[in-house]
Amino acid sequence: MKKTRKTSPVKTSKDERKVMGRPREGAAIPVAESLAAMPESYASFFEAIKERIARERVKTVLAANAAMVLMYWDIGSRILEKQQMEGWGAKVIDRLSHDLKSAFPDMGGFSPRNLKYMRKFAESWPDRSIVQRTVAQIPWRSNLALLDKLQDNETRLWYAQKTIEYGWGKDMLAIQIDR
Repeated sequence: MKKTRKTSPVKTSKDERKVMGRPREGAAIPVAESLAAMPESYASFFEAIKERIARERVKTVLAANAAMVLMYWDIGSRILEKQQMEGWGAKVIDRLSHDLKSAFPDMGGFSPRNLKYMRKFAESWPDRSIVQRTVAQIPWRSNLALLDKLQDNETRLWYAQKTIEYGWGKDMLAIQIDR
């Protein structure tokens, strides 16, 4: 049977903060004071910091998504270019998928199917500035829904803008398109 050591808050003589475990010279794990012991302004201070962190997290996710969608457009554009100039077919996409997965084993998104979507995405949006300004601001899966469900770019662009405006996810976007 394993022995467990009980720990209880202990006051240190150095700074009079509560710590857990045995007191050791130069080492202490601080224990948070109760909320009741905090100054009155602490709650609003904490809320402001929490809101800032939440905003920055969202901005980070959106920036990462935009970078990924633009990368997918670039890959699709290069595939499209090679296929038009050199007549490359599906076998090259299958090989590229295999090689990208080997080169980046910790990443997803390089299946033959997704590479074909990247190609279709670049073909559907030949103007990179529109991609950067609008469609890169929505998730990749939402872009796939636009590609699968709509045939013309004007309508796709309208739905992409509404997706940004209303914060629709892929499923809500699909419902809106089906209506």
